Amino acid sequence: MEAHDVAIVNSQRLSMKILVPTDGSACALRAAKYAGTLRPRGTITLISVHDDTGLKHLKKFFPKDTITEYLREQSDKDLKSSRSALDKTGVPHDMIIKTGHVAEEIVKAAKEGKFDLIVMGAKGRSIVSDMLIGSVAQRVLTLTKLPLTFIK
Repeated sequence: MEAHDVAIVNSQRLSMKILVPTDGSACALRAAKYAGTLRPRGTITLISVHDDTGLKHLKKFFPKDTITEYLREQSDKDLKSSRSALDKTGVPHDMIIKTGHVAEEIVKAAKEGKFDLIVMGAKGRSIVSDMLIGSVAQRVLTLTKLPLTFIK
């Protein structure tokens, strides 16, 4: 590899678009901090997804936007520590909030946003649900063709 080839590779790496899923867990926070150390020229995008499948039947008992507002509040809480960590580094970042199947929404957002890399925690908050239905990290790995970095 010649010197100008290295410069091109470094330039490409610096312009990477990075998607960082977060669920508010310590592992997700470490993933956000790690993404911040990569210092991309573009922005880092934090994404919070809540599965609303179990709550859909409640919509007939509550005002129209109550469930949506509740999930939005949960996402805001989940994003808070990661946003704060990235604010401290000065790395530009933005956010996406979605509802639906968590892994599928992460992969869909990554594809639609033309991200270059997904950086995510290897373990989320719910160890019990990971054992019962498989982890979100495993599902994202299975569904995406993008490079994926897991942080413990």
